[in-house]
Amino acid sequence: MILPILTALISAAPALVGLFENGTSGGDGSTAAKVARVASEVARSVTGKDEDGAALKALEADPALLLEYQRQTAQRAIALYGEETKRLQAVNETIRAEAANSDPYVRRMRPTMGYALILSWSMTMAAVVYVIVTDPGAASAVIVALADLSVMWSVALSVLGLYVYKRSEDKKPGGGSGRGLAVLGRIARRVAGD
Repeated sequence: MILPILTALISAAPALVGLFENGTSGGDGSTAAKVARVASEVARSVTGKDEDGAALKALEADPALLLEYQRQTAQRAIALYGEETKRLQAVNETIRAEAANSDPYVRRMRPTMGYALILSWSMTMAAVVYVIVTDPGAASAVIVALADLSVMWSVALSVLGLYVYKRSEDKKPGGGSGRGLAVLGRIARRVAGD
């Protein structure tokens, strides 16, 4: 019941819809939570109601309240965009510092972590297979121990996944501007004889 009400509150505020669709905060679910919280807080504040459903009904009944709701959510959306901009600036500064560093290890941190994870994962799996093959009675204990490591591996593999994704994005032609794709398109047309 609460999800349709929050969806209606969000859709009543164009600024929040745009924020939600742009998927700021990395798409990790935090954007949806922030947008829902803003929609609920502002609706309750503007209408003076204690529940989202009652606030939605009040907004639907009074165009002046709806206009005030939209104005306040637009202000809050601007603040959320500001937070996201600051977060992205910090991330970009870190990546630039990494790329500009003259220390080869700092520049090669992403590949080094990838190689270390591949080696660790391979050694772990080889050890698990070895124990299961040589001592089948210990298989259940090994599998339980391996399951206990799942959080550690999920964090490490998530970091590696982000490194690979971001590095792949960095290597796109034209740095994502589309200009490099136009150049490649012209080259392809010349090769094809068009």
